[in-house]
Amino acid sequence: MKYLVKQRLFCLGDDFAIKNEDGEELFYVDGKAFTLLRQKLAFLDAKKKEVAFIREKLISLTPSFEILREGEVAAVVKKDFINLFRLGFTVDVPGPDDLEATGSLLDHEYTFRRGDRVVAQVSKQWFSLLDTYGVEIAPGEDDVLVLASTVVIDMIAHPDAKPAPKPAAPPDEG
Repeated sequence: MKYLVKQRLFCLGDDFAIKNEDGEELFYVDGKAFTLLRQKLAFLDAKKKEVAFIREKLISLTPSFEILREGEVAAVVKKDFINLFRLGFTVDVPGPDDLEATGSLLDHEYTFRRGDRVVAQVSKQWFSLLDTYGVEIAPGEDDVLVLASTVVIDMIAHPDAKPAPKPAAPPDEG
């Protein structure tokens, strides 16, 4: 299934919807669950029922977020430690079915793989809107896990730009 996701141009505290290719809002990301210590997001279904919760890990060598379901860790999304051969993320799930996200992460052109099998593709090429990208997920995959992982990668790869403070005006020497 293909989903339409707005690039993370919102301010912390805002919500945004994830739509299917027909424009129906299927999921919401609620950014109101934010604390000063770490970022937290609620991942809701169309009926606004929480289906996952995303929280930043406080202690980690690289940026990492946990995806929780019903209070249990379903996956840990972490930026790969410095790797000269590729830029990527690992979605560490319990058991042997980890996902790897590699490609042009900054440009929203990357692939999720489980071993040699493509699980999902993320691309801006499908849309003419500059702040929108698509996520196409293979049948039988966990759509919520892949979409929540995509939101995490977007948060890490495109952190909120904070405007530089304006310099103070020089005193009037008149």
